[in-house]
Amino acid sequence: MITPWAFVRSTMRPTAFHGAAWRARAGRSYFEGWYVKLVDATQEQRWAVIPGVFVGESGSSDHVSEAFVQVLDGSTGRSWYHPYPLGEFSADESVFDVRVGPNRFTTTGVTLDLPEETLSGSVQFTSPLDPWPVSAASPGVMGWYAWVPTMECYHGVVSFGHSLAGSVLHQGRSMSFAGGRGYLEKDWGQAFPAGYVWLHSNHLAADPTACLVASTALIPWRGKHFRGWIVGLKHGGQLYRWATYTQARTVVLDIDDDHVRWTLQGRDGRLELVAARTGGGLLHAPIRTEMHQRVEETLDASVQVRHTAPDGRVLLDTLGTTAALEVHGDLDRLLATAGR
Repeated sequence: MITPWAFVRSTMRPTAFHGAAWRARAGRSYFEGWYVKLVDATQEQRWAVIPGVFVGESGSSDHVSEAFVQVLDGSTGRSWYHPYPLGEFSADESVFDVRVGPNRFTTTGVTLDLPEETLSGSVQFTSPLDPWPVSAASPGVMGWYAWVPTMECYHGVVSFGHSLAGSVLHQGRSMSFAGGRGYLEKDWGQAFPAGYVWLHSNHLAADPTACLVASTALIPWRGKHFRGWIVGLKHGGQLYRWATYTQARTVVLDIDDDHVRWTLQGRDGRLELVAARTGGGLLHAPIRTEMHQRVEETLDASVQVRHTAPDGRVLLDTLGTTAALEVHGDLDRLLATAGR
């Protein structure tokens, strides 16, 4: 059983490792993973590297436990999944510092020692990480929902954006990330939602420091489900939020084979998103028994972003490129389910 102090400590540190506290949850399955996005200065090289750990439910006949590093090459859609024994995983409970085998991920950069056909080398973070603000009333991107101990999946934004340097080797070719841009987020809990849309870009043409992160998902709640959403748009040095916990409304959510169209209204005004869907690569994602290969993700989407202030002024109208997009699961139920 997780102690109250351990729960408070981990909740107030969403970017660090939570597993030591959450493993106490009566043998239930647990996962934790960090999404490290690396894009070079030309946006031609765009990679996602995801270290993490999965601990299967004790007593289950199909119990699977492992650490892993998975990689997505956004320019080709190819992906790789490298499992490791649990004993080769370690992570800090106070700061972002993760080891999986010989690979290390910290606040200052990434060192990769994966097979050469995947990635090896070192990328440095040359500017400080820029996490979603944390307060007792709203400890990170999840707002007050982060204090609910029974959520299926928790989420954190480790850095809206930071500068890169260094290089990695892929299939004998060296790739420089000097002058590039990174992004960092994470998830932890029991499993990914049964249906969701997730979208991110921090390459917005009108503001090179801007970042968009947006998700809507089926959320289990007291034996039922509701459709929840969290959207953060940072531009001009200010963070604007549209979320279930801010009483923002989804005005439009349409999903077809080519686009995701999503309009929200809230205290920070109106946000209109039109994301163009493209093909991607398959990533492993947690279900309650294993890291199951089921999720298609692209790093080659684009998203038109229009932010209008409550007084009608257009604060941002621009195109986001090198966008990450996942549209997965029971979308019919997602669209049909009411929000809260």
